[in-house]
Amino acid sequence: MNLQKLLQMGQQVQTRLSEIQETLGRREITGSAGGGMVSVTVDGNGGIRKVVIDRAVVDPNDVEMLEDLVLAAFSEAQKNAKVLYEEEIKKVSGGLPFPMKLPGLF
Repeated sequence: MNLQKLLQMGQQVQTRLSEIQETLGRREITGSAGGGMVSVTVDGNGGIRKVVIDRAVVDPNDVEMLEDLVLAAFSEAQKNAKVLYEEEIKKVSGGLPFPMKLPGLF
């Protein structure tokens, strides 16, 4: 393979990665905790979009439980976003291991 073709392939992959990053930014992934009492929605890049807390778990005498539920919901949402990211990267790389991470993602 000549250098020109290799450079073209690199540009195509870079373009596709930019498209994936943009697409992931528009996707919404939700994680929840406490049987759905707390949910966190993130974009496909892991950025927080929304937090929903059921009034039933708001107890001023047990703030730690609410903090734990928010943290658990956020962690699940981020995990789900990472899985989505990895699936999209596999599509670009043809299933081959892709060690490069996009800046600012996971």
